[in-house]
Amino acid sequence: MGKIPIAIAKGDGIGPEIMRACLFILQEAGAALDYKEIEIGQAVYLRGIKTGIDPSVWDILKDCRAFLKAPITTPQGGGYKSLNVTIRTTLGLFANVRPCVSYFPYINTKHPDMDVVIIRENEEDLYCGIEYQQTPDVCESLKLISRSGSEKIIRFAFEFAKLQNRKKVTCFTKDNILKISDGMFHKVFDEIAKEYPDIINDHLIVDIGTAKISDTPEDFDIVVMPNLYGDIVSDIAAQITGSVGLCGSANIGVKGSMFEAVHGSAPTIANQDIANPSGLLHATILMLIHIAQSGTANLIHNAWLKTIEEGIHTQDIFNKKTSKKCVGTQEFAKSIVSNLGKEPTNLSKVHHTNPQEPYKHKPKVYPALKRELVGVDITIFSTGNLNRFFDKVSHASEASLHLKFISNRGVIIWPHLHPDTSLSDQYRIRFLSDDLKAIAQDVIIKLLQDFDRVGLDVIKTENLYTLDGLPKFSSVDI
Repeated sequence: MGKIPIAIAKGDGIGPEIMRACLFILQEAGAALDYKEIEIGQAVYLRGIKTGIDPSVWDILKDCRAFLKAPITTPQGGGYKSLNVTIRTTLGLFANVRPCVSYFPYINTKHPDMDVVIIRENEEDLYCGIEYQQTPDVCESLKLISRSGSEKIIRFAFEFAKLQNRKKVTCFTKDNILKISDGMFHKVFDEIAKEYPDIINDHLIVDIGTAKISDTPEDFDIVVMPNLYGDIVSDIAAQITGSVGLCGSANIGVKGSMFEAVHGSAPTIANQDIANPSGLLHATILMLIHIAQSGTANLIHNAWLKTIEEGIHTQDIFNKKTSKKCVGTQEFAKSIVSNLGKEPTNLSKVHHTNPQEPYKHKPKVYPALKRELVGVDITIFSTGNLNRFFDKVSHASEASLHLKFISNRGVIIWPHLHPDTSLSDQYRIRFLSDDLKAIAQDVIIKLLQDFDRVGLDVIKTENLYTLDGLPKFSSVDI
């Protein structure tokens, strides 16, 4: 078998040190890889490229089977965009996979039986970074959840469970509050779970679910969730294994893939030969499995376990009770190489297998829904007298649309205002048609012209629709 082309980026901070350690281990383990080095991160940002990646690099990534990336540093301020988000979304890397495993008693943890995989949606949710500040007092972020995106990641989670012989998939959402967006994610989860009767499924609200992972992680197997929750929960899960520095991360798409450590670039300890390369090494192991070099993955993973078992540890996990020798980054890598071909005695040895076939999402085809425009939410900036503001709004109307309420930060303030309600400078005004009858777009245009005539400062509008007669907008404010 010929060498497989992979892209590598040595990154910033501790990135070059831990990448050097991983490449040394890969070389000594005989990995059949052809490396294509690219430059991304801080130096590229400072050359004026706001994304941190030169446009010419995309062609290199397209021609590689995988991308192994060390942590990078994003400069503060200046409108720099997250490089991770750019790569994930541009390459369609919709699934983020983070195995979180405890290595008790050799690495200190309160959760000796922990073996959880966090699977996180990677392309949408609040992570799209669509934000606005249109008044001095209020900022807003758009949370985008799609049925197609939810289907892809949830089916991936169940397929991953099958491949890894996992027994249960748990879904985390906040659909007790976000009934439409998180509600869709939960609904799709329930639909897809029925196609996998041999796999246990359950759902938890994300706050209590995160609390339970922190307290009893052994009760979980695979957990799937939207992007932002997954980012937070996966770091918590990684940390309680003993150190966030131990965990690797896989970003998987239909065609491309990227592998990285969970932790950041840690510039304060750069160039001191003390960083733990284990997070990036575990990402490397995930990469080898993904590109069907599981034999090399097993060789490296078991050697790493043997090294941990022997008490040869970097300073971040060094513990006088269980560690025998504190070593630097490169010596730790050399210790792993000396254990290639060996297996752990007490920790469970690993036996990874190559994927039977690449994951291919087949989107479900749904019957067309009747979609009708029935109203509009109009957002207004106002700092003037409240009664005068109410009077202006009440005079702006169209025959087929009627004022239903005015709210401020999700609390109804008209027709009834509670005296203790605190107000911002941004107001949402809802107009609906009678009995949710369909209206034409020009009705909303005329209504906005009425607002302009009475001097109301319109920030934005959100059209309100029904699908097959069912309202698809939050119907009742607090």
